Amino acid sequence: MRASQLLIPTLRETPAEAEVISHKLLLRAGYIRRSAAGVYTYLPLAQRVLSKIKRIVREEMDRQGGQEILMPIMQPAELWQESGRWDVYGPELFRLKDRHGRDFALGPTHEEIITALVKSELSSYKQLPLLLYQIQNKYRDERRPRFGLLRGREFIMKDLYSFDADEAGLDITYRKMYDAYVRIFQRCGLRFRPVEADSGAIGGSDTHEFMVLAESGEALVVFCQNENCSYAANVEKAQSSELPKPVAELLPLEEAHTPGQKTIAQISKYLGLPESGLIKTLFYETESEVVAALVRGDHDVNEIKLQRVIDCARLELASEAIVTKLTGAPLGFAGPIGLKNVLVIADYEVSVMVNAVTGANKADYHYKNVCPGRDFKAGKIADIRFVKAGEPCPVCGGVLAEAKGIEVGQVFKLGDKYSKSLEATFQDENGKTRHYVMGCYGIGVSRTMAAAIEQHNDLNGITWPAAIAPFHLVIVPVNVKDQALMDISEVLYRSFLESGVEVVLDDRPERPGVKFKDADLVGYPLRLTVGKKFLEEGLLELRERRSGKTHFLKEEEILSFIKDFIKSGMAL
Repeated sequence: MRASQLLIPTLRETPAEAEVISHKLLLRAGYIRRSAAGVYTYLPLAQRVLSKIKRIVREEMDRQGGQEILMPIMQPAELWQESGRWDVYGPELFRLKDRHGRDFALGPTHEEIITALVKSELSSYKQLPLLLYQIQNKYRDERRPRFGLLRGREFIMKDLYSFDADEAGLDITYRKMYDAYVRIFQRCGLRFRPVEADSGAIGGSDTHEFMVLAESGEALVVFCQNENCSYAANVEKAQSSELPKPVAELLPLEEAHTPGQKTIAQISKYLGLPESGLIKTLFYETESEVVAALVRGDHDVNEIKLQRVIDCARLELASEAIVTKLTGAPLGFAGPIGLKNVLVIADYEVSVMVNAVTGANKADYHYKNVCPGRDFKAGKIADIRFVKAGEPCPVCGGVLAEAKGIEVGQVFKLGDKYSKSLEATFQDENGKTRHYVMGCYGIGVSRTMAAAIEQHNDLNGITWPAAIAPFHLVIVPVNVKDQALMDISEVLYRSFLESGVEVVLDDRPERPGVKFKDADLVGYPLRLTVGKKFLEEGLLELRERRSGKTHFLKEEEILSFIKDFIKSGMAL
């Protein structure tokens, strides 16, 4: 491709809308343009990168026996109502009606559609296992789309669905997909970590997220620093370690006057106690009740864990009016002692505290020397808090560290959640009717492109891994008016094309400095400069974008060097 014919509308200034580095560089380097909030047009360079990621994904899915299909984006509401997700999925589901008033959804995922398809087409265990996948646009009405392709309302996703006869078969398929994902992200040149995760609205049991480690990541992961321990989890899922009950003399309950002291920090300072000696009481509304969640003062409630413990579809903080009605006190003075008609759920660490401080359910007062079990009883005791770095690993007891990550893929064990609700069954070897045991496995293709930039960039632009770069090489003749330079550039260009090298010839009538800046911004892995050194000494200047290494090579050496460079970047 000649640069004079290639649509690369580079920008010198960063658009005000861009926050993270991938968004800034995708806009500045001419890869994408915004169509609406969270909706983007992919320009030629982006389309080439996406095509390469898709090819890697297809190769690894096919290697594991996956078969590619394409399902409709518009999904009939009846299927979602049958599975129970029409009402519980929430406002992220794009809903629409056709001219006849029938309800549809724009697919954020395709569990219902695929289950209905298999229900109608399969009937025997002899047809299992079955792995079907697609690569397609997905739609989620994010409340606050941001960070460019990292959190959009329309995005490209690969989703594979597996159907097995039993849990043992699902275990095998799950491991196949897990291993395939490892290879995919390795081939894309990413630094990543698989972590335990929560299954969210999709449901199911075991699930792992694949996190690309980057400071711009919205997700926080914790992992064990013990090199012999593989424990890693999203903080929404990370387990806390149960602690032994401390040995201390139980003091009598005492009321303390705490005028105007509402926050944990204020109360801690006023009473001269560490925040870890306080019990934080938060009230939540579900679709059927109000619950009180108790965590230590220096910890925060993990609402994902709490929702799992309660097993509710909706969970949100209760209003001040509800808290006042239940406790008789304003916000900041609520506590578990004397609560009626409220389910109290205490974190493990709260359950072993002694001589703690809680709100007294009375304006400007708190209780001191509160002892769970003696002064109040929790309806449930569970792990309902966020885990922090520095805490012990729940597996080996080592020390946990934390890092930010971008979720680029997730694998789920669904079990029979959808096959039961949609009555998708098969006949086993004994003629017995059974429900399929399912799994689902997603990769954010467009998000993977953005995540790669978050890891691979410098002050001058993108530093693509060779495997997913839009082109391998750019040829830059320093003076397009010099016919000798243009002639050798043309010879090299045609030779590279014939040898399978993806190359751009920058034939624009621009100064060399402008071309060099654009080359760095776009992120071509290699830049070949054709200048006076070739005319005088017969040497071509080849520069590696990421390392900055420069090589001076003869014309007959250049193709071999380039092909070896590309091969090493593709190796897995």
